[in-house]
Amino acid sequence: MKYIVFILFTVMTNAAAQLMLKQGMMSLGPISFDGVNPLVKLLQIVFSPWVFLGLCTFVISMASHLYVLSKVELSFAYPFLSLAYVAVAVFAYFVFREDLNGWRIAGIACICVGTILIAQSGRGHEDHTASITSDKVGTSEIRR
Repeated sequence: MKYIVFILFTVMTNAAAQLMLKQGMMSLGPISFDGVNPLVKLLQIVFSPWVFLGLCTFVISMASHLYVLSKVELSFAYPFLSLAYVAVAVFAYFVFREDLNGWRIAGIACICVGTILIAQSGRGHEDHTASITSDKVGTSEIRR
């Protein structure tokens, strides 16, 4: 549980990146490749300010996620990324005035409950990992 701050940082940077990408695409308007070199158009999209900032934020999020994966089990860390759906839905409601109806709220509640259950399963994981690691060290010392 001591890596929860890094996991939540990963979630929030992932959500922030999504919001920046949405803002960037809204500022660009509808995308059309008619009469335009697709590579040039793609470069225009990627290097527009909000899209570029969103992509850079994704890189930060991935770096944080890699750090988390080096410390905790994938089956514990990965489900927390579903909280990005929750953050995006809530922020999109306030920032972009997107719909947040009863079905979406029910889905968000299910995601939150599932994430809480997974978080509870991780209690004491560090102690378990430490004992496994020390067992492996002890076994390799015996072999020498």
